[in-house]
Amino acid sequence: MPFIKINDYEPIELVPGAKARTPYGEHIMLSYLELEEGVVVPLHKHPHEQAGMLLTGKMELTIGDETQVCVPGDMFIIPPNTPHKAKAVDGGAILLDIFSPIREDYAGLFNKYAREGQM
Repeated sequence: MPFIKINDYEPIELVPGAKARTPYGEHIMLSYLELEEGVVVPLHKHPHEQAGMLLTGKMELTIGDETQVCVPGDMFIIPPNTPHKAKAVDGGAILLDIFSPIREDYAGLFNKYAREGQM
C-alpha cells in the first residue's frame, strides 16, 4: 500500500460531525480528518504521539494549557498523554494527523469497515 487514494477509504465517525479516514502501516498511522463547522473533538489524551497540519479551514486547538487558532499550513505536535481538544471555527476544517505508534482503536474501526466490504 505505498500509494493511498483517500477517497477509497470509508470514513469513521469519531464524534458526530468528525469523520476520519485512517490508513496505516506497521509503525505509523495517517488520519485525514474532516470537521464540520462548530464540531468539537472533546478534551482527551492517549499514549500515542500525534502530529498534524491543518489543510483547509480554521481550527481552535488546545494542547495542554495553550490554545491557538490554526489556519491552513499550521502544524502541531502533541506529546503522548497530553490533554488536547479541537474545534472547527468559521466553517468546516480538514486536517492531516499522524500517530505513532498506530492507534489500535482506530485500526480496529478501520478493519471493521474493511471486513464489511465498505472500503
